[in-house]
Amino acid sequence: MDAISGTLLRGGAGVKMNPYDLYAVETALRLREQYGGHIQVLTMGPPQAETVIREAFSMGVDSGAILTDPSFAGADVLATSYTLSQGVRKLGHYDLIICGKQTTDGDTAQVGQEIAEFLGIPGIANTRRIVDADDRSITVEMDMQDEVMTLKAGLPCLLTVEKDIFQPRLPSYRKKLETKERPIPRIGLQDLEDQDALHYGLDGSPTSVVRIFPPPSGTEREIWRDSGEALANALFERLAAQKFIRWA
Repeated sequence: MDAISGTLLRGGAGVKMNPYDLYAVETALRLREQYGGHIQVLTMGPPQAETVIREAFSMGVDSGAILTDPSFAGADVLATSYTLSQGVRKLGHYDLIICGKQTTDGDTAQVGQEIAEFLGIPGIANTRRIVDADDRSITVEMDMQDEVMTLKAGLPCLLTVEKDIFQPRLPSYRKKLETKERPIPRIGLQDLEDQDALHYGLDGSPTSVVRIFPPPSGTEREIWRDSGEALANALFERLAAQKFIRWA
């Protein structure tokens, strides 16, 4: 972590696909198997994020692109969503956008719906099952925790999918070899419709990290030595005094 900006230092780190996005990729593959179509993946990150695109290729994805530019660094959820929406606009026509439920680092579960808002299309979160689809609409089940809601949305639209929707397939070594030379375009600030650097990265982020610190460690301890019965009584009295348990 950068102690001043409060952002992740990604430059020299290895990358891998966000686990929740595996379910999004698998959902796209299942829909293509049933209805046909072309699957294109988009990620935002440093140049080494190409590894993530290659992993998607080995699962069966058709093409992919990377949003990468120094101007994008340090983006919060809103700036990340805006950058991705600009990348989608750059790629052109689409019928359906599928995102993972959330990332396993930030855990905000906001990016997908904010992309939909920036693009002006319907967004459905917590999709647990695809019920039906045609060339004009898609019907899905949305997990509402206490109940399940069935929704029908016109295309184009965006879904974020739960991890129970499908079991992701394993990458294929044969596909990995077949696609190792497949080009992966890099999209920078100069390629986007909105080229105002103040709308991206740290400058375009309305939220910021004030301070980074390790969690306090609980080092205080007591050691009791006595008979089993005496220790049990002492422990009971301590827990009762702190109101974790009470006398019947």
